[in-house]
Amino acid sequence: MKKNLFQLTLWALLFALCFSADAQQPTKIPRIGYLSGGSGDASNRGPPVEAFRRGLRDLGYIEGKNILIEYRYAEGKVDRIPSFLAELVQLKVDVLVVQTLVGIRDAKQATKTIPIVMVTTQDPVATGIVDSLAHPGGNITGLSTLMRELSGKRLELLKEAVVDISRVGVLWDTSTPPGPAIAFKDYEAAARAQKIPLQSLETRGPNPDLEEAFRAAAKGRVSALIVIVNVVLSRYPRQIAELAIKSRMPSMNEASAYVEAGGLMSYSANDLEGYRRAAVYVDKILKGAKPGDLPVEQPTKFEFVINLKTAKQIGLTISPNVLARADKVIK
Repeated sequence: MKKNLFQLTLWALLFALCFSADAQQPTKIPRIGYLSGGSGDASNRGPPVEAFRRGLRDLGYIEGKNILIEYRYAEGKVDRIPSFLAELVQLKVDVLVVQTLVGIRDAKQATKTIPIVMVTTQDPVATGIVDSLAHPGGNITGLSTLMRELSGKRLELLKEAVVDISRVGVLWDTSTPPGPAIAFKDYEAAARAQKIPLQSLETRGPNPDLEEAFRAAAKGRVSALIVIVNVVLSRYPRQIAELAIKSRMPSMNEASAYVEAGGLMSYSANDLEGYRRAAVYVDKILKGAKPGDLPVEQPTKFEFVINLKTAKQIGLTISPNVLARADKVIK
């Protein structure tokens, strides 16, 4: 009897010790890999990253406490992207967040198991990233900002704002196929439909010669400019704006950040909302959702932004009818 009681006590003690040890095991903190095509550091992550972090905070994630983020910045140098992805895959991150088409394609090749949340300006179906928007399949989901579908609307607004428009120059980078090339073709089609002469102003990253592009615009008698956003040109919004102002050239942009930097106008979905929404996808995946089952989200609201200070600098008067359609006016 005493022997059995001793054995029961011993087993109970061992069980309690094991339970206590298990209870003291630290909870695994999820690790996110964030790959940006732009620039950033610990003191200045950049607006898209900050929007993503804000989205995480809204969902209860505190960086360094219940979530970890590994940041990698390509700084416009697309040849750095594969090595960064290899690092993040080797770290066995729980989710990859990728914001450039080149990066998304490379991420798709780098891993078939780690969930990937994309934020892209391209049609992810047309570019072969996912099977469909409703059922992306595989390990990729996220957000598409419908950048390309707005090409005709941008030309239309530019034509209304600049009534004596004669030729539109399209500034784009040729070093990151296929995104900008697809975009230029969209503008060509829209320009033909609206009977607007178009001129290609090509640059090549990672260090584009923007001054040469504007010299080509002057030589071609370009009267207005459209800037195609991509990983390279997104590093130079202020320089592009300054050159456009110096040339007294009205510009239409694909992101409001360019207007805040001094560009004349933009028409786009909210630039940062997509990055904030990316946090929602990360949260769902960390809670067990499969990326291939999460529909790719598209924006439903678009913003027309005008910089009146820039209009004054280039000697352009924006008509009241055009101003009335603006969602935001910078004075």
